[in-house]
Amino acid sequence: MLLWPLRGWAARALRCFGPGSRGSPASGPGPRRVQRRAWPPDKEQEKEKKSVICVEGNIASGKTTCLEFFSNATDVEGLMYHDASRWGLTLQTYVQLTMLDRHTRPQVSSVRLMERSIHSARYIFVENLYRSGKMPEVDYVVLSEWFDWILRNMDVSVDLIVYLRTNPETCYQRLKKRCREEEKVIPLEYLEAIHHLHEEWLIKGSLFPMAAPVLRSLQRHNKQAGRRDGRPGELHVP
Repeated sequence: MLLWPLRGWAARALRCFGPGSRGSPASGPGPRRVQRRAWPPDKEQEKEKKSVICVEGNIASGKTTCLEFFSNATDVEGLMYHDASRWGLTLQTYVQLTMLDRHTRPQVSSVRLMERSIHSARYIFVENLYRSGKMPEVDYVVLSEWFDWILRNMDVSVDLIVYLRTNPETCYQRLKKRCREEEKVIPLEYLEAIHHLHEEWLIKGSLFPMAAPVLRSLQRHNKQAGRRDGRPGELHVP
């Protein structure tokens, strides 16, 4: 993963910073209009194309469990949570690059499962930084123009989005239980803002175009069995 070389440097930098602002994201400038891309895109040799499925959802919504894959967040994420205004552009630039690599690398199996996508990186996390006033407009425009160029020139198409629709309060309790160091400064208000953007994008379709049909899975916690269960999914086609 392209972010791994930054772990050592970010860990050293984190020791120099205390917890940053923990205020709730405030209403900021309105969303920038983006060029909409029709779904599904015209493709040659459609029969030979392999499927790409992205699992989307809030922090601690159960994405990793859904994929049966556990991966610690990088220390660069910790820097952003401590000081989003300083490190937001740095992290999101590398996230966009990493996601582009994951979308375009050769696919061996018939189905590729991804935790998040280049689409949610732009529509959720970059958008939240801008709305909350933690990303200057010039940074927002640069990332948006780069994202739009990728959509026009690269194949980052998705065949299905699995949305783990989880209450922000549930995500917050799970986040506290798993005790990841870089997530200790994340307030509930941040999770609520991320949830709201997921709802705008994947449920209402009122802000950005959906990249693929959305399978909505309502997440609940089975206290007796100590596990998370997904209720029967509902397929929503844009």
